Amino acid sequence: MDTRLLKRRGFLKAGALAVGGALLTTRLSFAGSGGDARLIVIIMRGAVDGLAAVPPYGDPDYARLRGSLAIAAPGAADGALRLDNLFGLHPQFAFLMESFNSGELAVFHAVATPYRERSHFDGQDVLESGVLVPHASQTGWLNRALASAPQTAHAGERGVALGSNVPLMMRGPAAVASWAPTKLAELDQDTLQRIADLYAHDPVLGERLSAAQSADAMAADQSQAMAGGGANRYEEVIRATAGFLANDSGPRVAVFDTTGWDTHANEGGARGALGNRFGALDGALRTLKTQLGATWRNTAVLAVTEFGRTAAVNGTGGSDHGTATAAFLLGGAVHGGRVISDWPGLGSARLYQQRDLAPTLDLRALLKGTLAEHMNVPTGALENVFPDSAGVKPLRDLFRA
Repeated sequence: MDTRLLKRRGFLKAGALAVGGALLTTRLSFAGSGGDARLIVIIMRGAVDGLAAVPPYGDPDYARLRGSLAIAAPGAADGALRLDNLFGLHPQFAFLMESFNSGELAVFHAVATPYRERSHFDGQDVLESGVLVPHASQTGWLNRALASAPQTAHAGERGVALGSNVPLMMRGPAAVASWAPTKLAELDQDTLQRIADLYAHDPVLGERLSAAQSADAMAADQSQAMAGGGANRYEEVIRATAGFLANDSGPRVAVFDTTGWDTHANEGGARGALGNRFGALDGALRTLKTQLGATWRNTAVLAVTEFGRTAAVNGTGGSDHGTATAAFLLGGAVHGGRVISDWPGLGSARLYQQRDLAPTLDLRALLKGTLAEHMNVPTGALENVFPDSAGVKPLRDLFRA
């Protein structure tokens, strides 16, 4: 259970320090799995607050910067779930904590894509395309990987996108399946705010949109209260994902979105809006494991977001767009029970542009490591999947031998 702190010098030598999914070969077995590899990528749209998801409670500057958003140390009321002497999990992550303790969860911190601005749309584009700058590619890294996979006897699509749209990550020359829930996902808060800004000066549409948003917020609050705050908003998508991947003749990789992570105001600490969303996601992941059954032992789940949030709490009890964040690698195939981080610290001199958690781990190193170990992808194919990434070496020892 020891934390694996990746030393900065070692990262530089390996080319994995960045400052400035997966190739799917269907019906491909990996060592020790006893079966076929499955991969699920969860895109957490809206920029997840990594300092809330994985609070570095042992950092001496953490509580001061976070203010009302700070999660107490393990052992305190509503305290973090202890990972080691520096990091914990948000107290709503009960299943993730169980997974960590059983060696099925690896946690990554101070991680980021190559993108260094703070636009959701541009950041998500880089996250999904796998290239260096926004809008430079019309295809996604996962689809390019599928297209470069060797032909097999598998007759159907080797990937499936679940949701109202096929995300960029899954667009490209490879044919993929798609599935939409019976009730489409709600618009995320960032999109709603852009629409509100567009109609702000319209005396009719602006007023009606504002009234609708207020009514929707009240309905959501009432629904949450009736459900005790624990309603799982992802259940239908989760069950569909498991249905696809547990089928021997079905896809081997799945992608779906979660939204609502843009916590500019009233974020909450151990309890509140963000904590409720963490709890819903945690419950969904527990359901996923249950529904996959024996397939879980061959499964890896990557949960990633476009960027993080500011280190300090803002004036409205939330956090603004930031840079580095946390990521999760979960599943029966994972060599977990570890936090993998070259922690930069939260002192004022160590923050990125004096406001954000500094990035010390390129997300592509995690993605490449998943490809190399879980899916047995050769290095040459990785460079086609992630152009201009020769200096980013795959992380190793992420999966069970």
